[in-house]
Amino acid sequence: MNIELLTQFFMWCTILNVMFLVITFLVVAFGFGGDFVYRMHGKWFPMPRETFNAVIYSFIGMYKIFIFVFNIVPWIALTIIG
Repeated sequence: MNIELLTQFFMWCTILNVMFLVITFLVVAFGFGGDFVYRMHGKWFPMPRETFNAVIYSFIGMYKIFIFVFNIVPWIALTIIG
């Protein structure tokens, strides 16, 4: 493997993960499917809506941190040294 290949790999990982993050946020935040997701998960894990909202937004926040740490930062580092 060379630096150019790794740089492209992390670039595409970043693009795909950010697209997934945006789609997830739009589905949950603007109600396109938030009620559907809540009902589906409510069957398996009964919890109040407020708790579900806190959990899903925590997931989105943690996923965003993971994207920065494991995708964007390595991509920037490889771009700098490449």
